[in-house]
Amino acid sequence: MKYKKIEIHWPNGKTSEATPGQGWLEEAKKVDISIPTGCLTGSCGACEIEVNGEVIRACIKNIYSPKERKLKVNFYYDPYW
Repeated sequence: MKYKKIEIHWPNGKTSEATPGQGWLEEAKKVDISIPTGCLTGSCGACEIEVNGEVIRACIKNIYSPKERKLKVNFYYDPYW
């Protein structure tokens, strides 16, 4: 089954197209964004980003396919971090 590309809008104003299942960290590198990492197991929360209003941990989540086929990424700032 061939997956349709997802349009991703990044905080630096760039846009990319990705296939569902790709990793967030790798896709971010393609548009010159460096998502901070720590443990790479999802425990520390250093890699948290906001995708369409939902906070995710980029090191353990993959790009998913929303109904509208577009995702908007923002950096997430934890006031306690």
